[in-house]
Amino acid sequence: MTGRVLDLFSCAGGAAMGYHRAGFTVDGCDIADRPRYPFPYHRGDALEYLARLIASGEIERYTLVHASPPCQAGCALTVGTNTSQGWGGTHEDLVAPTRALLDASGLPYVMEQPNGRAKIRKDLSLCGEMFGLGVLRHRNFELGRWATAQPAHPRHRGYVRGHRHGVRRDGPYVAAYGNGGGKATVPEMQQAMGITWTDVREELTEAIPPAYTQWIGRAFLTARQEVFA
Repeated sequence: MTGRVLDLFSCAGGAAMGYHRAGFTVDGCDIADRPRYPFPYHRGDALEYLARLIASGEIERYTLVHASPPCQAGCALTVGTNTSQGWGGTHEDLVAPTRALLDASGLPYVMEQPNGRAKIRKDLSLCGEMFGLGVLRHRNFELGRWATAQPAHPRHRGYVRGHRHGVRRDGPYVAAYGNGGGKATVPEMQQAMGITWTDVREELTEAIPPAYTQWIGRAFLTARQEVFA
């Protein structure tokens, strides 16, 4: 193995599996019970856990920290459809406190958010089409203490299959979120994202396809080798 990644707000382990495939040992942390998470993990508050690791010095066993903090206040659904309909209220935004602790850790980090108004630097933006996946699932990544070039974003091959604004469309991508309106089935989401170890719909709709973090993990290793070359 080439290092150890701490995977915070780990959900079902989509990001973790990508780092694993890039050659890292991975430990997760999530506040919810995640029996399908494929690697060792700590159940608890991710920020409290990170603060404890920093205070004790145990953070030094890690090479890289990945965090996907909840930011419902900035996600596209909340600021778009929900707001236009007058839905929703106060939403959790843990981006800023997560960044503060990531900075305090002294380690290189990756912080992930979906498209929307979450206040992160968009050092990387990845899309399923970059990896030949059956979902688009655009995700933005802030990189701390390291950098890599943005890969080219290929043109999408068509529409996401399903109903949108009263129009039914077919296309090469499935809608891996929500229910109804032609949204993907659980087996379709598993196949489209390359995730086989969980069949929990709510986990799949939140997951990062492992191909994203496998690419990021390999880019990090390349960047680190260049620094020490």
